[in-house]
Amino acid sequence: MSQEQPTYYINSKQSLFSLNLKEVWAYRDLLYMLVKRDFVTFYKQTVLGPLWFIVQPLLTTVIYIILFGNIAKLSTDGLPQILFYLSGITVWNYFSESLTKTSTVFTANAGMFGKVYFPRLIMPLSIVASALMKFAVQFGIFLAVLLYYVLFTDTVHPNSWILLTPLLILLMAMFALGMGMIFSSLTTKYKDLTFLLTFGTQLFMYITPVVYPISALPEKLRFLAVFNPLSSVFECFRYAFLGAGSFDLMNLIWSSIFIFALLIIGTVIFNKVEKSFMDTV
Repeated sequence: MSQEQPTYYINSKQSLFSLNLKEVWAYRDLLYMLVKRDFVTFYKQTVLGPLWFIVQPLLTTVIYIILFGNIAKLSTDGLPQILFYLSGITVWNYFSESLTKTSTVFTANAGMFGKVYFPRLIMPLSIVASALMKFAVQFGIFLAVLLYYVLFTDTVHPNSWILLTPLLILLMAMFALGMGMIFSSLTTKYKDLTFLLTFGTQLFMYITPVVYPISALPEKLRFLAVFNPLSSVFECFRYAFLGAGSFDLMNLIWSSIFIFALLIIGTVIFNKVEKSFMDTV
């Protein structure tokens, strides 16, 4: 009579809700290398190199001034057009780049994932961190222009809400990370969602107060801005640095709760898909 052999099951010890930050910290050197790689490889073969960090927002601001300021005559709440549009572009660029690149993290890095183990969360975190470097440069340009207007004009009035800037950056990073992980998980099976996200991100910019203030919306439609979690972030940013806008602290609190919940959902989906995505990409 043969003795029955035990059956072994290999299962992941990682919870669906786990960010596994301890292991991520252990691989912090890899995170640094990925951030450095993104910076070097993207600009190594360009003529202007890192100067694109400066040229891109300035050119976009000029275009917005012509199209939305002079042709469409959109309101800027009485603020100088260059400051109004540059503030929106600076914030939006960070969010949109983090979102679009995070949304392809599985498909774009399938080769690396299939060869070596490391915490998969490292990849989306490296994208958000890389985009933060670009944001820092563009934010510096915005501060330089703002300083000129503060010293030589009386059109802008920065206030103590500037202290919320780290929170606003964190909220944008969390929102982009949460949404990006959801779309990245979905694109492992439905790759055409990448095109939908590209179009959706462009459309989302126009329902976010990037090129117009909430006060420019018809009175009966302004309440809809509350349902966009980025609206309060943009309005708070402008109100803090420029002293104009319709900033509401309760709306910012609501946005923070929504974004945190979205990050949890994105983490759950990401942790679930990472265990089997190599079978579908």
